[in-house]
Amino acid sequence: MAHSRYKSLVDKFAEDIRSGRISPGTRLPTHRQLAADERMSLVTATRVYAELEAMGLVSGEIGRGTFVREIALPANLGIEQHVITDMVDLNFNYPSLPSQTELLRSALRKLSISGEIEALLRYQPHGGRQHERAAMSKYLKSREINIPMDNLLIVSGAQHGLASTVMALLKPGDVVAVDILTYPGFKILAETYHLELLSVPAAEDGLDLEALEKLCKHRRVRALYTMPTLHNPLGWVMSENQRKRLVELARRYGLLIIEDAVYAFLIENAPPPLVELAPELTIYVSGFSKSIATGLRVGFIVAPDQHLPALTRAIRVTTWNTPALMTSIICEWIHDGTVAELEEEKRKDAQARQLIVKEIFAGIRYISHPSSYFVWLPLAEETRADQVAMALIQENISVSTAEPFATSLHVPHAIRLAIGSVELKSLLMVLKKVKYVIELHSYF
Repeated sequence: MAHSRYKSLVDKFAEDIRSGRISPGTRLPTHRQLAADERMSLVTATRVYAELEAMGLVSGEIGRGTFVREIALPANLGIEQHVITDMVDLNFNYPSLPSQTELLRSALRKLSISGEIEALLRYQPHGGRQHERAAMSKYLKSREINIPMDNLLIVSGAQHGLASTVMALLKPGDVVAVDILTYPGFKILAETYHLELLSVPAAEDGLDLEALEKLCKHRRVRALYTMPTLHNPLGWVMSENQRKRLVELARRYGLLIIEDAVYAFLIENAPPPLVELAPELTIYVSGFSKSIATGLRVGFIVAPDQHLPALTRAIRVTTWNTPALMTSIICEWIHDGTVAELEEEKRKDAQARQLIVKEIFAGIRYISHPSSYFVWLPLAEETRADQVAMALIQENISVSTAEPFATSLHVPHAIRLAIGSVELKSLLMVLKKVKYVIELHSYF
């Protein structure tokens, strides 16, 4: 087939999809049928669909076929934040309590008359001042994580902690094992630093460890990124037995464990974190964006001695030093009990929201934890996530599809609801509307 004719077919499909002549959700002919209809080779037909998929116009789904995508959706839904007037945001979690604004005013007034305010205008040590690291260590001990102060470095939020870890300890081309559904921010990091992600299937309460070991036997896996305490988006908490088995496997194959604990504060009496079980090979990353406020970009990394110099250099090359003003506020709130009070209130808030979820979605399959700020909704067979998401946007509700979370070639049709950003009194009606839209599209 002439190159111009092949290109013409790609252009015709693209024009028909963009103009709406081929509507979103349409199942296109199979590769073999397209080859027969257009009198071309199967290889060329496959190339046509591959080019359309690279353009973001279609998606090939194993066992189902090739479908036209809903191209009116905002780009990278679930990764980039789109602030639209009057849009109800079920895409990002930024839980906030009514008392927090006054708490900040009070903290700023107190800081303005403190003796250390001049020091906040100067450069800080790259991993935080000694008394600030001691405060963070105290905070962790209150959660039964006994980490020496010297093994803790302060960063500008948990995402910066993950970025610093990747920059310091991994190289382009390194293989990192991840959950089959994982935090989109780590996927972006992996793409930016040219890491190869290997998808590990999920078991009932976490990683499928047999599948992970099989990967380690066949590939040189350098690291594992995981969220054992309150996985995002599935909401499971890995059992203590699973954690111990994971640590044994990591020691056997020399894996670096990157433990993301940003939502761990929501779980009371959780099993010990991986950093407690294997401090010599675990990088523990967390922060205060969810437990206090997203605008206070303060987090921390806990790491073994041998990795501290490289991590400190990564902090230096990215932000130079601790965010002094915000860190000072957070540390004061640790000392006076404000952080503990806010975390307790947010645990109760998340539980109250999950009770509403349970009421609204009774009879519908969903996955969540009773103390989490998110809900995973697998969709019925033949129901397309992009069409549900677009229909919800038309109702001024923004949700995330599974695409930003998926690390395998097969992207499930599901949506994730972040339920922590809507006023509690409005959540009931918003979720009723979500349920109605999902049910409406499930009958097509």
